[in-house]
Amino acid sequence: MSQSIQFSTPSRTPHLLHLPHSRFHRPLTSLSFRQFPLKYTSIRASSSPDLGSSSSSQVLHSPNGTGAAKPEERSVVATAVSTDTAAIDVDTVTEAELKENGFRSTRRTKLICTIGPATCGFEQLEALAEGGMNVARLNMCHGTREWHRDVIRSVRKLNEEKGFAVAIMMDTEGSEIHMGDLGGESSAKSEVWTFTVRAFDSSRPARTISVSYDGFAEDVRVGDELLVDGGMVRFEVIEKIGPDVKCLCTDPGLLLPRANLTFWRDGSLVRERNAMLPTISSKDWLDIDFGIAEGVDFIAVSFVKDIGVIAKIESIDSLTNLEEIIIASDGAMVARGDLGAQIPLEQVPAAQQRIVKVCRALNKPVIVASQLLESMIEYPTPTRAEVADVSEAVRQRSDALMLSGESAMGQFPDKALTVLRSVSLRIERWWREEKRYESTPLQPIGSGFSDRISEEICNSAAKMANNLGVDAVFVYTKDGHMASLVSRCRPDCPIFAFTTTTSVRRRLNLKWGLIPFRLSFSEDMESNLNKTFSLLKSRGMIKSGDLVIAVSDMLQSIQTYFYIRFLRQQWTMP
Repeated sequence: MSQSIQFSTPSRTPHLLHLPHSRFHRPLTSLSFRQFPLKYTSIRASSSPDLGSSSSSQVLHSPNGTGAAKPEERSVVATAVSTDTAAIDVDTVTEAELKENGFRSTRRTKLICTIGPATCGFEQLEALAEGGMNVARLNMCHGTREWHRDVIRSVRKLNEEKGFAVAIMMDTEGSEIHMGDLGGESSAKSEVWTFTVRAFDSSRPARTISVSYDGFAEDVRVGDELLVDGGMVRFEVIEKIGPDVKCLCTDPGLLLPRANLTFWRDGSLVRERNAMLPTISSKDWLDIDFGIAEGVDFIAVSFVKDIGVIAKIESIDSLTNLEEIIIASDGAMVARGDLGAQIPLEQVPAAQQRIVKVCRALNKPVIVASQLLESMIEYPTPTRAEVADVSEAVRQRSDALMLSGESAMGQFPDKALTVLRSVSLRIERWWREEKRYESTPLQPIGSGFSDRISEEICNSAAKMANNLGVDAVFVYTKDGHMASLVSRCRPDCPIFAFTTTTSVRRRLNLKWGLIPFRLSFSEDMESNLNKTFSLLKSRGMIKSGDLVIAVSDMLQSIQTYFYIRFLRQQWTMP
């Protein structure tokens, strides 16, 4: 049995739904729920037999529309559907999961891996993709552009040859104060070190660290506390000598090259320390040009104040202007390591929850990053506290989780990814078993009437998916926006997003619950639905009895037109 609800403006002739009649079911009946005045939106509902087989045709007319498809046109569509069985692209791992375990087995939370020396080879990248990596992150703080170019091309080759859809995120360095090369030193003990802005032609003196900020010696004061990498190592400033600053190591620890530095004075962060630094450095602009030329899918901007793309929330300024930043961005990253160096540690969990909530409300993807499985850089098993931390990020319904050092330079990158994947799947299954559907109402975000219609359609589709226990929501979209609106509702079932372009398909890989497909389709939604079911069935990804809800924005360029369809697939035996 198939049912539909159609929304259209009366300014143009609305699209007609051609619903074939099956000999296995009773004739077509229609029911008008409500008829609005002509100047408003019209709604009409109907019930009809399934799409799987047909011996005659029935036509559903809207109040101000006429017409029907010719029989020969329907036969052409059917022929195209039966012969074009390979014209759909889906991630290889996702397809295997669907075939083996069905719709409910799919993971909703997306996984991001930072690529470094431990994972830059083609075989290592393939292993991460097979393990569930959705996005490969390139940290521009490390490596040359030539090295990053090789990684980008390896990921693209992996997608083309192995059938993956791994997106690429380039993370800019930003206006942080960094340590330079350590000259072989790897750890700090309770002794005096020299921090300097001087450049050395020959070898650097022992226990000397270069600093990337020219105003370092002028800004720092005796008695200030210097935190390395968010507090992994602490120093106290004891003396200033020209461009050199003498510091006593008060909390020994591991020193990593290019680690960031922050300053605290009288228990508070010295925010003025980088007041003269630009939000985006000259190196960042060159890196951004490089990323655009290489066609990366996302660019993360560090220490952002009012610029878009993927905003890294890692400073007090970012928290102060959080809503404005997220509105102007395409997404946000909760960079907890750097954020914890600027606010008290006990405030980081609340800040994370706030950022996730705001991003969800504004329909922007949010990434929880930094130190998720830090111990797995050296050990093959995470701590129980780390597992609990990952579980909390999944329970908050974050779009994605990100590995940093664990995958870039850790000894067990594959195992770390496996832990993220298994914990995400288990918490998501627990959420479904407990039927913990979203209770917090989502505020409207659209500015126009058509946008509001889209939001209401997607909200209703997600609610009905939960109430009816459907197997999946199908979204046909050109730019991905409607798919993101369904994802925002966090329905209990997976979301199949069908789009015509490869770049949109990769970008959708960052959104919660979306399984992106690339599929060529027309403006005839009946043809698209028939084609989709035929292709998915031929590849063993759907079966008889599967129930889905389909929504579409495909005709948005022609008229304000959206509809929902309920399709119970009952394939006729030959």
